[in-house]
Amino acid sequence: MSGQDGKHAGRRVVVVGGGHNGLVAAGLLARRGREVVLVERRGVLGGLAAAEDLGTGAAAHYRVPGVLPDTCGLRPEVVAALDLTRVGLTTTDATATVLAAEPGGPGLLISADAAATSAELAPRSAADAEAWTAWRAQIDRFAPAIMRLFDAPALDPAAGGWSGLRELAGTGLALRRLGRRDLTELLRIGPMCVGDWLGEWFETPLLKGALAAPATLGTWLGPWSAGTSALLLRQLCTAGPEVQGGPAAVIDALVAAAREAGVETRVNAEATAIEVEDERVTAVRLADGERLACDVVVTGCDPRRALLGLVGRRALPSRTARRVGVFRCRGTTALVRLGLDGPLEFAGREGERLPRALAVGDLDDLERAFDGVKYGRGPASPALDVWVPSVTDPSLAPEGCDVVSLLVSSVPHDLKGGWSDVSRKSLRDVAVRALERVAPGVSARIAVEDVLAPPDIAERYGVTGGQIHHGEPALDQLLHMRPAPECSRSATPIAGLFLGSSGSHPGGGLTGVPGLLAARAVLDS
Repeated sequence: MSGQDGKHAGRRVVVVGGGHNGLVAAGLLARRGREVVLVERRGVLGGLAAAEDLGTGAAAHYRVPGVLPDTCGLRPEVVAALDLTRVGLTTTDATATVLAAEPGGPGLLISADAAATSAELAPRSAADAEAWTAWRAQIDRFAPAIMRLFDAPALDPAAGGWSGLRELAGTGLALRRLGRRDLTELLRIGPMCVGDWLGEWFETPLLKGALAAPATLGTWLGPWSAGTSALLLRQLCTAGPEVQGGPAAVIDALVAAAREAGVETRVNAEATAIEVEDERVTAVRLADGERLACDVVVTGCDPRRALLGLVGRRALPSRTARRVGVFRCRGTTALVRLGLDGPLEFAGREGERLPRALAVGDLDDLERAFDGVKYGRGPASPALDVWVPSVTDPSLAPEGCDVVSLLVSSVPHDLKGGWSDVSRKSLRDVAVRALERVAPGVSARIAVEDVLAPPDIAERYGVTGGQIHHGEPALDQLLHMRPAPECSRSATPIAGLFLGSSGSHPGGGLTGVPGLLAARAVLDS
């Protein structure tokens, strides 16, 4: 027996992993009448999005977000399905703005507000100011088709029957609505490197670097790598309003919705095995020896940990084991978190309260940073994605102070010579120096700090390779290839086993879609 066959309306579900996707899946299944137990290895729920205290004693008044600080990817469909607004989730009406920071200057404020961004660009380049409006208009035209690709179940090219035909027809119609010119352009852009695509539109180096940086964060790619345009398109076309209170508010709402629906949540409950008999799941075994008998398991941990670690190669078809075994999970992101005894101010923007900045330089600077990770070296001049969550939530820091979360790109998991206290301090120092260049005086304001290299992220959050997306985003690891063709629609060749983490379609970020699709696959099975 293989696949997901038969109707089991009353069967028990165990969700392994209490990150945001696991919480989404658990809440939705419980709302549909399933008996759901969610087990989480750590002592808190939320996974990579869980907030944490920074420091102890006199420095214990700082609280920082987890590894996923961006909430603009949370899908309205997830919010509606779990009725999260009823349990306190609210979004902001303001247009998300990011500062492209530069040493000694005011940088560029970039947002989806075409007029405001054009006004920022005009003093530097009249051509870019005009091009920005046209570029954003093109993104808006692409958005419905891109949303269809990344919010619906992954297309199965071999699917038969009416359901398969309907899915193919729906996606084809969404693409056809673009019109011949835009469809041709979308097909041309997708495989391109983001550096070439942006170079066709803009001339300002600072702008191109800031736009390209999000397409490379958490990847094994630089701005001149093929397919990075597709990653930028996915991010731009699926972004929505931010959540007030940041990722902690998302997790609070998901936990409240799950428990209200009847989900039994267990922390400090590590799953060590998923038991399989006759190609069907039968139980989840915990580290303390307890056996949770069940008919359905939804995994919120990454696919390699779920399939190769908890299930084991022997229980998998050999082809699936091979494909998951080569699913790339090389972590390239480090996290440096700072508690400041004053506000963070950027050069040329003194007195302004800015919640996010990119300190990345130009395209060549990004590529040079990527060179380091390719050869196992720490970055000499790293690209920083700077988040200041205390700007929008002052309760995270003492009055007049800030907490700062630095996502440092192109940091190798397998550092030459290995990770040690010395190499972690070196990482901290280069990150703070890079921040100092665009925010003078910040190093003198650091009251407390925390450094997580990729191996630390792997250990603390239980993600293979420290890969924050549970698997590298790349053209060959997206859509129906994520994590393997036979597993891309949440179901697996093991009956009753479903994948619901960011390592599944449609990928990483604080979206909730993998959990949503996994729950729907269970309900349809």
